[in-house]
Amino acid sequence: MIQTSEIKEKFILVGVETGKDRMEESLTELEELLETAGGETVGRVIQNLESINKATYVGKGKVEEIRELAEELGADGIVCDDELSPAQLSNLKDELDIKVLDRTLVILDIFAAHAQTSEGKLQVELAQLKYRSSRLTGLGKNLSRLGGGIGTRGPGESKLESDRRAIRERVSQLRSEIEKVESSRETLRKHRMSDGIPVIAIVGYTNAGKSTFLNKITDAGILAEDKLFATLDPTTRSLKIPDGEEVLFTDTVGFISKLPHNLVDAFKSTLEEAKYADLILHVADASNPEVDEQMKVVYRTLEELKVTGKPVVTFLNKQDKLEEERIIKDIKADAVVKGSAKTGEGIDELLSKITEILREGKVLIDTVLSYADTSKISVIRKKGQLLAEEYEGDGIKVKAYVPKAVAGQLGLL
Repeated sequence: MIQTSEIKEKFILVGVETGKDRMEESLTELEELLETAGGETVGRVIQNLESINKATYVGKGKVEEIRELAEELGADGIVCDDELSPAQLSNLKDELDIKVLDRTLVILDIFAAHAQTSEGKLQVELAQLKYRSSRLTGLGKNLSRLGGGIGTRGPGESKLESDRRAIRERVSQLRSEIEKVESSRETLRKHRMSDGIPVIAIVGYTNAGKSTFLNKITDAGILAEDKLFATLDPTTRSLKIPDGEEVLFTDTVGFISKLPHNLVDAFKSTLEEAKYADLILHVADASNPEVDEQMKVVYRTLEELKVTGKPVVTFLNKQDKLEEERIIKDIKADAVVKGSAKTGEGIDELLSKITEILREGKVLIDTVLSYADTSKISVIRKKGQLLAEEYEGDGIKVKAYVPKAVAGQLGLL
């Protein structure tokens, strides 16, 4: 549970370094997650292993070291940097006799606290139940004894201690409700596509500044805090770009390393806004020392969602926080612009670049249509960008930028 009182639960962070991880950086991010959830980090334990221990995550000797450290520091529990199996969770709880959480449970807890819309709440509860149903025994003993706190927000322990059939029925009910929401979202998406208004999906690592950017350009009024996952629910706003064309900017949930699969599944319909977008705007935090790794995570997540083959513009945000210029490359982007969503630096250049790239997908039509083809004018107005329209004796002189597919359908290529 997100803590509201001044007394915070104290945790020791535990990670396993297998030679391919950036463990110190990962634990620093885990500490930020824990802070967002209302907890406090009082210590760190890292063990180098060839592979994660299947029974207790870390080796038996390290488990004893953690137990002694927890007593010494007065820790309420530990948070492991990877998702624990039911056996690992149960065994660690039995060995340590304190609360045992993992990265996934902390992220789920944050999502439960920050989801505002009915859709978001349904998706989070579904993800939590799917995660917890396979861990009922371990979580039941662990959480019921310790009474509340981080990891208990959402469905509630009374539900988790009920029989598995009741949980399956609730999961089925949630899926049914989410399918209805997804159907409405799909209808809205098709309506937008039929209108021919370009859609730009804003993606990025959590806390990269996506909401601040959308607020800056559209006065969206979205909560924008310097916290991980400050906003979860998607927001779409319209804006006229430099050439006068109307476009839609859609904000999406932030990505993060080791994003729980249950969350990816639950929020797939929301994240798939990027799949149907005309352009991807990738907002990256240039002031973060781990920006290169964060950008890799974003592209990896987009690939998992099968968001490929779309033009990408990367906005290297938070330049105002840099003490000296940094060289950051994004070879996967079609264009890279430096700036700051907070100060507005670089936003005009960014919008101009977006305008250029969107126009590359269109053709310039400069022709005379007969008066019998006035219906084509209506389509051009709706799905293209009408630059000039003059009524002459032999027809209507039209000059417009039109998507290539539309131009082909109208026989104007």
